Amino acid sequence: MNSIYFASRNTKEMIRDPLTLIFSLGFPLVLLVLLSIINSSLPSEAAESMTLFRPENLTPGISVFGMSFLSLFSSMLIAKDKTTGFMLRLFTSPMKSRDFMIGYTVPLLPIGIVQTVICYLAAFFLGLSLNVRVLLAVAVNIPIAVVYIALGLLFGTLLNEKAVGGVCGALLTNLSAWFSDIWFDVSMIGGAFEGFCNCLPFIHAVKASRAALAGNYADILPHLMIVTVYAIVVLVIAIFVFSIRTKKLK
Repeated sequence: MNSIYFASRNTKEMIRDPLTLIFSLGFPLVLLVLLSIINSSLPSEAAESMTLFRPENLTPGISVFGMSFLSLFSSMLIAKDKTTGFMLRLFTSPMKSRDFMIGYTVPLLPIGIVQTVICYLAAFFLGLSLNVRVLLAVAVNIPIAVVYIALGLLFGTLLNEKAVGGVCGALLTNLSAWFSDIWFDVSMIGGAFEGFCNCLPFIHAVKASRAALAGNYADILPHLMIVTVYAIVVLVIAIFVFSIRTKKLK
């Protein structure tokens, strides 16, 4: 129950900063539109070989990339609470570390879902066929949303408010952009680079989302399992690190 009240408070905090919300929801949409325009402007010969920018491939990738802003949200929330001393007052409550993590995570999941829905609705006007598989693609994105939120909570626990802006706002978004098979086919590079990409959850989230949208159901589970394991592990680590840090502050 304590975590529910805390989640409600965090929701109100995010609503008080509408510009950040608008940016996180709008920036992936802008990317989707621009890249779709580029794709439609390609010569027919190039368009046949350049398949990544087609709506059925681009939309799942952009929807996953948009989730990276959830890390910035969660990291800024927890870092700000540490800076203002609000968290010290919360330590007098019976809340446990997992209650804090739940309270930060729950308000952000709907934002991730809304991001994904907006991407697919926009893609409909850009040539994507909407069908029931879109709902599956939206659901498949939930584990990667948890990964990004948990990473934000971890970095927000370890770093101050200024530092998390660079780590979660710049470093993490670039990692998820360049190592996720969104802008180019990593298999064309191969070698250690492809191996490194496959060790991260981002590329598996994109592949799972693309498989869901395409109806390749057998390809969803292997990639989704990797992302889910990442989500659980990173969230557990974030809770553990948070509990250690809070003991030092009390």
